[in-house]
Amino acid sequence: MGAFEEAKGKVKEAVGDLTNNPDLEREGEAQKDRGKAEREATEARVEAKAHETKAKAKEAEQRAAESAKK
Repeated sequence: MGAFEEAKGKVKEAVGDLTNNPDLEREGEAQKDRGKAEREATEARVEAKAHETKAKAKEAEQRAAESAKK
């Protein structure tokens, strides 16, 4: 959702610039910034989930290796 908000904000910002409407330009900039923050947060959550999955796989490997020693 963040990328879509970011794109909408860019459009509003450009329209505000073209129409010499500083309020619309500021609104677009704020929406673009919010969208960017949402996108970055989503990317960070995805990366964290990938690390968590990798860590769980390594733990399972370690448990299997320890069980094989017995």
